[in-house]
Amino acid sequence: MEGLVGEFKQMPDLELMKEAAQHLVGTHDFSSFCSAKAEVSDYVRTVNYIKIYMTKADQIIFEISGNGFLYNMVRIIVGTLYEVGIGKIKPGDVKEILAAKDRTKAGKTAPASGLYLKKVKY
Repeated sequence: MEGLVGEFKQMPDLELMKEAAQHLVGTHDFSSFCSAKAEVSDYVRTVNYIKIYMTKADQIIFEISGNGFLYNMVRIIVGTLYEVGIGKIKPGDVKEILAAKDRTKAGKTAPASGLYLKKVKY
């Protein structure tokens, strides 16, 4: 299944990640969650919801719905939430990371393996 799923070195606390994810829901400037390679003038996006759950096969699923995403935004969100889940970042700090509008404040970019575009609506 290499390349089809991402792997975590440590099992994160899903409840902490869910708590932190709620700070990202809504319309915000996501500069802190965007790669420096992005060539956009507007970093404001709306995240409708973030669902995090475990499957019976012990896989963690992240479902993120929004009106659009910046370059690497989803991967940086997942990486940051993972760091919350392993205790490197506190759930409440995600609100401060978002407000900082500074990519260096967020967590590492999660690998692309296991990332899928599920649906596009117009």
